[in-house]
Amino acid sequence: MRLTRTLASVTFTLAVLCGLAFIGTAVTHMLDDGAVCVKTGFWANASLEHSLPISEGVKASSSATRLCQDNPSVGQRAADLGSQLPWLLFGSLALLLFSRLLKAVLQQGPFTDAVAQRLSALGWFVTVGMPLAGLIAGWSQSWLVGSMAPIIGSGPTVSGSMELTLAGLAAVIMGKIMREGVRMREDLEGTI
Repeated sequence: MRLTRTLASVTFTLAVLCGLAFIGTAVTHMLDDGAVCVKTGFWANASLEHSLPISEGVKASSSATRLCQDNPSVGQRAADLGSQLPWLLFGSLALLLFSRLLKAVLQQGPFTDAVAQRLSALGWFVTVGMPLAGLIAGWSQSWLVGSMAPIIGSGPTVSGSMELTLAGLAAVIMGKIMREGVRMREDLEGTI
C-alpha cells in the first residue's frame, strides 16, 4: 500500500507539472514574436554535394529539412502550438486519470466497482486520446510545413507512436472483466 500511495502522489504531481507545462508553453509561444521552425522529411535523401565542402567521392544527402518563418502569421504560430500542446494535454490528463485510479485502489481496495470504472475510463481515454492527439499534432505540423513550402502541401497525418492504444484497449477489457468479477462476488455474497 505504501508503494501505491507513493505512486498516486507522484502521478498526481506529474499530472500537475504537465498541466503547468501545457499552460506555460501555450502562453510563451503565443506571446513570442520570434521565428517559427518546423522539420520535414519531404526532401529526404536530396543531394547536397554541390552546397557542402566535402571531399571528392563523398556523397551527402539530407534526412530532414528545417524550415523557419521569421514573421509567422497567427495561423502558423497556432499550428506550431498544435504540434506540441496535444501531447502535453494528453499526458497531463492520462496521469490525472491514473492518479484517480490509484486513489480509488487506496480508498476502496483493488477489486471494486469504482476501480473497474476508473480503469475503463483510463483505457477509453488512452485508446481515443492517443490517436486524436497524434492526428492534431501531425496535421498541425503538416499544415505548418505546407504554409512555408507550398509545393509540399498539407493533409491529415498522424505523428507519434500509437502503441499505447493497445494498452488502452487492454485497460478497457480488464475494466470490464473486473466489473463482472465484482458483480459475481456481490451475487455470491448475496446468496450466502
